[in-house]
Amino acid sequence: MKDIDVIAVLQDPVRRRLYEYVVAQGREVGRNEAAEAAGVARTLAAHHLDRLTEVGLLESGSRRLTGRSGPGAGRPAKVYTRARVERSVSLPARDYRTAAELLAEAAEQAGLDAGLCAAARRRGEALRGSAAPCGGLEEAMEMLAARGYEPHLEGAEDAEGAEDAEGAQDAEGAEGATGAAARVVRMRNCPFHAVAERFPPLVCGMNLALLEGLLGADGPVRARMDSRPGECCVVVETSKNNGD
Repeated sequence: MKDIDVIAVLQDPVRRRLYEYVVAQGREVGRNEAAEAAGVARTLAAHHLDRLTEVGLLESGSRRLTGRSGPGAGRPAKVYTRARVERSVSLPARDYRTAAELLAEAAEQAGLDAGLCAAARRRGEALRGSAAPCGGLEEAMEMLAARGYEPHLEGAEDAEGAEDAEGAQDAEGAEGATGAAARVVRMRNCPFHAVAERFPPLVCGMNLALLEGLLGADGPVRARMDSRPGECCVVVETSKNNGD
């Protein structure tokens, strides 16, 4: 199936809501959870989720959602995550990825890392324009989301789970225990992923410099390198000399 046909599957509003919800979680999602989030019946959600899997936008598997094993643990449930394959459409056809890879290869061989980072930092500053440096993590998340990074606050899910299970007081204690980890913004998507896979030091350094320019060097947040599998190599956090 061509990419344009795959992307057209998302034209259905319910299907798109389900896809966007699964993608936003960054983990396996069961049918009941997805149905509740989209506000539809489980059978309808299952139909759309399976269709999204069929065309390659989602991947499916099975596991016991209770976390238990052995007799009495129940049957494994079907779960879904975003597919690893990348889809794109350009009319007329364009091949910017090949051009980017060739330029990255030439820059790496010529040792142009410093020049590339300087250019990326200037571009970030130009994108910010005359605005002041980013004022906090919430504002940073809005800026990052607008550029396709899919930011999420590290520890937020754990804190919510603690609050549901133990009450607000225990949740506050959990947040205190995690400390700075709860104030780190990680990103589930790297807009430069395809090229970064082939030239990680070069492209990740460029990415860091771009975000440094975009966020501003003198504000209450800063970008730094902290790679994790399946996520962007850069994170954003509260600066040491500032609270947020």
